[in-house]
Amino acid sequence: MSDNTPRAPKDRIAELPFFQGFDRAFLEAMAHNATERSYDTGKEIVREGDPAHEFFVLLQGKVGLEIESPGRPRRTIQTLSAGEVLGWSWLVAPYRWHLDARALKPTRAIVFDAATIREVLRTRPEDGYQFLMRLIPVVVQRLENTQLQLLDLHGL
Repeated sequence: MSDNTPRAPKDRIAELPFFQGFDRAFLEAMAHNATERSYDTGKEIVREGDPAHEFFVLLQGKVGLEIESPGRPRRTIQTLSAGEVLGWSWLVAPYRWHLDARALKPTRAIVFDAATIREVLRTRPEDGYQFLMRLIPVVVQRLENTQLQLLDLHGL
């Protein structure tokens, strides 16, 4: 994951653990409209309530998933690093982010266009099923972490 050689996202995603085992045609379809982006330390990547039009796979760095509670400081509920995915809010209408995400270190990610991914999943149902079976545990883990942090935050 620490390779700094510039390459097109379609050439990089086959190496990422999340995409291992998918055929080349699926990976190329997923990478259509994908870009690579960098975020400086402290840079907000996504904000709760904003439109969720992207899906991220981290290439390097660290990202904090944060929640805010009225009258309390922002709280990091999970830290993501290279190889992990960021974002599932693009999957379910109304496509709005449920958490904030901020770069805790200089971070690079492949950023996928959500509309492209939804179309690929729709038109390739077998691959779509496998993709979702990889994404659902991420969703569950994020929800469990949020629940634990909220319980701790409110002293329950």
